[in-house]
Amino acid sequence: MTASQSNLAGLSRFIFRAPNWYTSLAFALLVAAVAGIGAFDSGEADAVFRGIFFVGQDAWEGIFFIGIPTVVAGFATPWVDRYTGGRLTYNRASLLALICEVLIVAVVSVAALLAYLVAWLDQTFVFDALVVALASVFALRLLVVMAVSRTSLPVAILPASIQSAVAAALLFVYSGTIRYLADGGSALQAYLTPFLNESAEAPGVLSTLSPQQFGLLGVLCVIYAAAVWVFLVAVDRPWRRSMGVSMLDFLRGFIGHVAEGTSELEDFFEQLGEEAIVPVTVLAFRTDDGAEKARFVLPMIHPGPMGEIGGGNLPERVAESAEGLAFPPHATAGHDFNLVTKREVERLIDAADRAHQRIEYGDGATESVSIEAGDAKLLGQAFGGDGLLVNTFSPEFADDVEYGVGLAARQGARTNGLDDVLLVDAHNCNNGLDGPDLGHVTPGSPRSFDMINAAEAAGDRLGDATEAPVSLGTAWAETEWEPQAGIGPLGIRAAVVEVDDQETAYVLADGNNMEPWLRDRTVDELLETVDAAEVMTTDTHIVNTVEADNQIGAEIDHSEFIDTVADLVEQARADLEPVEAGMATERAAVTVFGNDRTETLASHANAVVSLGGAYALAVSLAVIAISVLLFFVT
Repeated sequence: MTASQSNLAGLSRFIFRAPNWYTSLAFALLVAAVAGIGAFDSGEADAVFRGIFFVGQDAWEGIFFIGIPTVVAGFATPWVDRYTGGRLTYNRASLLALICEVLIVAVVSVAALLAYLVAWLDQTFVFDALVVALASVFALRLLVVMAVSRTSLPVAILPASIQSAVAAALLFVYSGTIRYLADGGSALQAYLTPFLNESAEAPGVLSTLSPQQFGLLGVLCVIYAAAVWVFLVAVDRPWRRSMGVSMLDFLRGFIGHVAEGTSELEDFFEQLGEEAIVPVTVLAFRTDDGAEKARFVLPMIHPGPMGEIGGGNLPERVAESAEGLAFPPHATAGHDFNLVTKREVERLIDAADRAHQRIEYGDGATESVSIEAGDAKLLGQAFGGDGLLVNTFSPEFADDVEYGVGLAARQGARTNGLDDVLLVDAHNCNNGLDGPDLGHVTPGSPRSFDMINAAEAAGDRLGDATEAPVSLGTAWAETEWEPQAGIGPLGIRAAVVEVDDQETAYVLADGNNMEPWLRDRTVDELLETVDAAEVMTTDTHIVNTVEADNQIGAEIDHSEFIDTVADLVEQARADLEPVEAGMATERAAVTVFGNDRTETLASHANAVVSLGGAYALAVSLAVIAISVLLFFVT
């Protein structure tokens, strides 16, 4: 992950799941009532309304002017939006209505405070502010509807205008009702007199409402709609020119995934994808009776981009397809090799099944070897001439190893003595999202040559090593830790391989990298009981749905993690029994993000965040200035 990608991933901390629609709307009514008491001054009409409803007119004004439009918008918006081809759900629409209500309350509350503090301001100023707030709400809703539902401006106006239109209608109806209750007479006269005779007055604060304010609301909505259209065209044009896709498609998919767990983001990624051929390597162990005891499965794919989008849940999907205890460690691949959809995972599983069927088992294995070359530390072991190699750069910080580096290292090991190679990026030491490059191992870097040299040396030593009968023991704990704590559904798994009284422990934790020094402390603890050990992570992105930086050890106690791993290794040692082992590799054609696509996407998204924010502020200030000018001239 590069610095640009980390900046984009870090934006996910601002996202949360949309609450249920009834929670949003219930809270909206409460906020509206409290806001009405604080912002509106019922004046002479207060006694009339208290006598009828036994509650303060101020609270009812808040509910009628602010709360009821929110409730109507929460229910009606998704219905209208879907009727016009949109995708807003009730949860999203209710949350949007609540956010808009909070905006209205903030504007009206500030206006009421100013009216209280400044002598020459009165309730007319409060209702003028309410008109501006309703127009602003329309603009915000129009922006969201166009972004999420991808409908045209004329079509998006229908669902976007519901909250403001209902509020304006209730202002008209409510003012007429108050006038009718106070003065009596004809209901028609009470409602229409202000529009036929502007000098007519209504009781209390609502005498400040005039036809000009309703007209201004309509004019402001037109101006704000034009501003929204200009803003969207401006920020979307760079995406279409350089990538051939719309920024709004990305925004809609991202919001849908993090807010409600939808797969809309995959539709966007499919537009970016490129076909790639990737090796899928399987190392399987079976007992004397032919039952599979464990299976290491390594597609050279990155399990991202996040959550269950694309290959984000690849480790769990692979584990479900295995007969024995599955070990799906992290491959040497970066974010450019993220799968674009979950459907692509099936192709990898099919390739793994084909490889598994071709395995030729043998009962021999070499002792494990440990090799260091520069920053690279590699633990390797051969099974029937095929090598299991696990590389780490710990205690130095590192993130993903590029696909090309992994291919070169794999080929180097094969050239120097091994028939086939399952090359694991242990992915077990990083300092989160700090630093300029986050330890990315790219072609041509010193670390890439360290890893290649270590793999070549391992191939040379293992190719000439003597094999002996092999025993295997396994253990698994789902653990009590949740993804929010950095541990995915596969928990922690341990395998101990014994050859000629040498015991080698392979530990796999279902997480995305590890905090600095946790790997070293864990390995040091294991070396008290076994001869060699390595701790790997799956790099599952299940743990990164909300937190972009959620490494193992960031939330959980390090000592508890180490104790859990040590207990599992002891259980695996107690489970040792003779096995046969074999390895095979198949290739799969899958659609991935493609070369440099992830970096380009991250760069464009970060540019929208930085430049788009400034542009949005400029547009907002311009329309506010126009709004103030209109109030002065009318």
